[in-house]
Amino acid sequence: MPGIDECLLEVMRLPGARGAAVVDWTSGLALGTIGDSPNGDHEATAAETAEVARMAAEQPVFARLSSPAESDRPPGEAPGPPVEDVIVTTHDGYHMLRFVETAFDSSVFLHLWLNRSEGNLALARMRLGELAERLVLA
Repeated sequence: MPGIDECLLEVMRLPGARGAAVVDWTSGLALGTIGDSPNGDHEATAAETAEVARMAAEQPVFARLSSPAESDRPPGEAPGPPVEDVIVTTHDGYHMLRFVETAFDSSVFLHLWLNRSEGNLALARMRLGELAERLVLA
C-alpha cells in the first residue's frame, strides 16, 4: 500500500503526466506534489482544484444514492467520498480529480494534470482509481 510520495511517483509514470498532487479539498492544502503545476505554484493549484472538488462534492445533484452496502455501515463510520472523480478538459490538457475514500472523512483527492496530446484519459482514470483505493494516508 503506497503512501503519498510513492503514489505520486506512480502517477507520474502515466503517459503524458505533467504534474500531480494529493489535496485536502476542505482546506485546499496540498499534502504532496510532484512534477509541474499548471500555473507554476503547487499551493495555488491545490487551492484552486479544491474549489472545483468542493463544488462538485457539495452539490445535491451529484450526491450518490445509498447502496445496500452503505446502509450496513457501522454507526458513526464516515461515508465514502460523495463523487468518484471530476475531469476538466482544456485545449492542451486534462485535469483529473479522483476522490480518495479514507477511514476518517474522505476529504482528500488526487489531482493529475495530463498533456492532452500524449496522455491517455481512460488509462489515467483506471490507474488513479487503483491508486486511490490503495493510498495510505498517515
